[in-house]
Amino acid sequence: MLVAPSILSADFGKLNDEIIAICEAGCDLVHVDVMDGHFVPNLTIGPVVVDAVAKVATKPLDIHLMVENNSFFVDLFSHLKPEYISFHIEQEKHPHRLIQKIRSLDIKPAIVLNPHSRPEDIEYLLQDLDMVLLMSVNPGFGGQKFISTVVEKTKKLKSLINQHNPDCLIEIDGGVNNQNITALKEAGANIVVAGSYVYGSDNYKEAIESLK
Repeated sequence: MLVAPSILSADFGKLNDEIIAICEAGCDLVHVDVMDGHFVPNLTIGPVVVDAVAKVATKPLDIHLMVENNSFFVDLFSHLKPEYISFHIEQEKHPHRLIQKIRSLDIKPAIVLNPHSRPEDIEYLLQDLDMVLLMSVNPGFGGQKFISTVVEKTKKLKSLINQHNPDCLIEIDGGVNNQNITALKEAGANIVVAGSYVYGSDNYKEAIESLK
């Protein structure tokens, strides 16, 4: 299991220290939530802050776009060469074109599904993806309660991935903790985003290890 702490739950008054701390604590990716206040009812960070994160992070960035104009935001962050850029299928009219664009920039493309969206909706895109991110909360804010139906949804997605692209990874985002991590792993998850669970703990290293 790979762990990608979300900096949305970090103390932004000492963001550099918080990024360094999770990297030293053994995280695998640094999850960056970019929200535009339109696709979701929250506004988070732009390129100036993400540039600063990239300068101190010693682990790859995992940039999650929750925005209306995906292609514009891909251009904003592509120079940072994150490991992944993920975008919401609900907001993209031409997903295959955007997948190709992200890959052409030498970045791994990923699609995000909101809690109400079906894995079947992206079946014919799976062969072109490196990862699918399943939201286990409604996107927009950290610290929400885990939606338990995502476990069964993960199983369905895993079955489709096995048919079309066995190398594609599954990432779960929202309300993940040491109580539901085993069920997610057994369902087929490879990566978990953990914001409040890690940053809300007294010991980042112990929190990350408990998920691994």
